[in-house]
Amino acid sequence: MAHVILGLLLLVPQSLYDLIKSFEAGVALFYSASSGSIKRALDGLLDKGLIEVASTEPGGRGKKMYRVTEAGRQEFHRWMTGELSGGDLETAALSRLYFLGLLDPADRVPVLRRIQERTAAHLAQLTELKKRIDTIEVPAEFRDVAVYQRATLDYGISSGQHALTWFGDLADRAGPQTG
Repeated sequence: MAHVILGLLLLVPQSLYDLIKSFEAGVALFYSASSGSIKRALDGLLDKGLIEVASTEPGGRGKKMYRVTEAGRQEFHRWMTGELSGGDLETAALSRLYFLGLLDPADRVPVLRRIQERTAAHLAQLTELKKRIDTIEVPAEFRDVAVYQRATLDYGISSGQHALTWFGDLADRAGPQTG
């Protein structure tokens, strides 16, 4: 979540309230977060020096506006151009896709190709699992359950095939890979 917040703050300095609204307005399409988890991540970014308070509104509430520091910019770039991590490939991929326009054009295609490579590896795992499952005899009392479990696996494979093609097409349109 910290990297998503860095991306949002790179777009424009924001308050905690603005960040919550930014999540609701777009990021929530691929990343869900509570206001408390956003606040904790914001505090962690402050502690690490990756963001700073840009200004504080006068008055009783003292609304703080946050912005990214140079160290935060470097961390965001490292995350965007690094390997995808975490168990949720879709969230990892879409988080980077959402902020891809913040990178230099030369850095964009390699990010898309990394997403495509990770998707291909995940798809290979699902396909291998399907092959193993196809060899198992399911007891009669579990066949109805197995039908829908298999449908879930088929959905994952279909979704992975679509993502693989989709990210490849986007990378092809974005230009030749550099570096």
